[in-house]
Amino acid sequence: MSVMSSGDFRTTRTYETFSFLPPLSQDEIYDQIVYIINQGWTPALEHEAPEKASAHYWGMWKLPFFGMRNPDQVLAELDECRRAYPDHLIRMVGYDNYTQCKGHEFVVYRPRGL
Repeated sequence: MSVMSSGDFRTTRTYETFSFLPPLSQDEIYDQIVYIINQGWTPALEHEAPEKASAHYWGMWKLPFFGMRNPDQVLAELDECRRAYPDHLIRMVGYDNYTQCKGHEFVVYRPRGL
């Protein structure tokens, strides 16, 4: 995580992969979920309030989606997480069980104004 330049926290803070790009479209998020699944990784969602996002680990939305191979199910979980935490940042994670680490992660939702 880095800060691009001095100024307002809400407009300058960047988070994870792709944070230098404009927000991803639904189709682009879908493509990244397909990529995670095609790598054999386990999709998962994490969320945190923006003011605490760099202070500690993010909370996990449910358990990682072990064995979930349908990107539409992952998107449904993302929508449910957004409804439950509309003021939190949400990121998608791809856990690689072979290397036992995150193979991919990126922010998929930012509250308005971030």
